[in-house]
Amino acid sequence: MSASLAPDAPRRGLLPVARDYIALTKPAINRMCLLMAAGGLFLARGHTPTATSLDLATALFGLLGTALAVASANALNMWLERDSDRLMRRTRERPLAARRISADGAFVFGIALGLVSVVVLALWTNLATTLIGLFAIISYVAVYTPMKYKAPLALVVGAIPGAVPPLMGWTTVTGALDAPGLVLFAILFVWQMPHFIAISIVRQRDYADAGIRTVPGVRGLANAKWQALGWSILLVPVSLALPLTGVAGLVYGVVAALVSLAFLAITARGLTVSRGETNRWAQRLFIASLIYLPVLVAGLAIDVIA
Repeated sequence: MSASLAPDAPRRGLLPVARDYIALTKPAINRMCLLMAAGGLFLARGHTPTATSLDLATALFGLLGTALAVASANALNMWLERDSDRLMRRTRERPLAARRISADGAFVFGIALGLVSVVVLALWTNLATTLIGLFAIISYVAVYTPMKYKAPLALVVGAIPGAVPPLMGWTTVTGALDAPGLVLFAILFVWQMPHFIAISIVRQRDYADAGIRTVPGVRGLANAKWQALGWSILLVPVSLALPLTGVAGLVYGVVAALVSLAFLAITARGLTVSRGETNRWAQRLFIASLIYLPVLVAGLAIDVIA
């Protein structure tokens, strides 16, 4: 493992190097994606007649392939952004930015994860899930990452691969792009907008230092607040569309309505706060967005089990 160290870094033990490679996969993000993928898989398993033959191994390999695809995209994203990460306070201690591991090692690691994910999905799931996973890796790394430095529209572009985990969970079971799976995709897609706008407001200076073109940085705070509100308004009907597909009922509908309206109220509050209070509001919105998805998934799980 000493070959994985950057040239100017001291020799380290196996465990610290392994920790740095794991950090490349952004475990916190991967856990959230895995939760959403499991939700899609669980939902499809309970409401798809053709899913009776799905065994535990297929489900586990579907989740493993999804996790590896997310890990690959994150590692390659961090490899591409290693120089800009050194310019931001929150990212300058990342393994590549801090030069604790080599760029070549990180690149090979990211590519290997992607290849293994495609093989796992191709051998143990189906064509639809495999193609979605491959699309997510390529679009996130080759399209979204470089676009971040050119236009704030990258937020929308990056939300597409970011929303595929629940869809991959669904297609692992069904092998098809059915309405429920697409609604799950739409929920996660729309949710990402206010979530990342909140982050970009709080970290506006960091992103500006790194040359990343964000909505508040390019369009201004007022525009960012209105965009967050617009997406939060859209999140209400999108989250409530799931019962219309026949895979969710009253319990989920009530939970989705309450949590979406509460999230909308927090977003709307941003229009009334002063410029000096904007960061505090954005932090609250960010925390609310982290609460939103687990509550929604819990409501769906209770609904399905009941």
